[in-house]
Amino acid sequence: MTSIRDIDKQKLIKECKFKTSRSGGSGGQHVNKVETKVELWFNISESLHLLDFEKQKLLVKYKNKLDKENNIHLIEQTERTQLKNKELLKEKFYKLIYLGLKTIKPRKQTKISKAAKKKRVENKKQLSEKKQLRRKI
Repeated sequence: MTSIRDIDKQKLIKECKFKTSRSGGSGGQHVNKVETKVELWFNISESLHLLDFEKQKLLVKYKNKLDKENNIHLIEQTERTQLKNKELLKEKFYKLIYLGLKTIKPRKQTKISKAAKKKRVENKKQLSEKKQLRRKI
């Protein structure tokens, strides 16, 4: 799951709190009587299965998405069934954790080749000549 170590998804999901409610919007009778909307809360600070440096990395990366208690709050209500919404929400959560812990390789700077510089200059000259020919005499 991460480049550092493999985190067990089932253990992370057990630390999450789920809540269901009725979805909003149009949909008629079905939407008014069935609780298909699923919400997930996950507290990064209190997680038992994340290492301290992983928690710190997630707290820094998602500082704008956290509430005061360092909870990540995700919502899913696109599908018609609660089960499908819950599965989609779990996948969204796994992806969020994976991307939060993924280390980004630094970009290596490269020099522009002489051929590329020469080609750019030639293109500029051709464009300049073309525009000069368009001018009024």
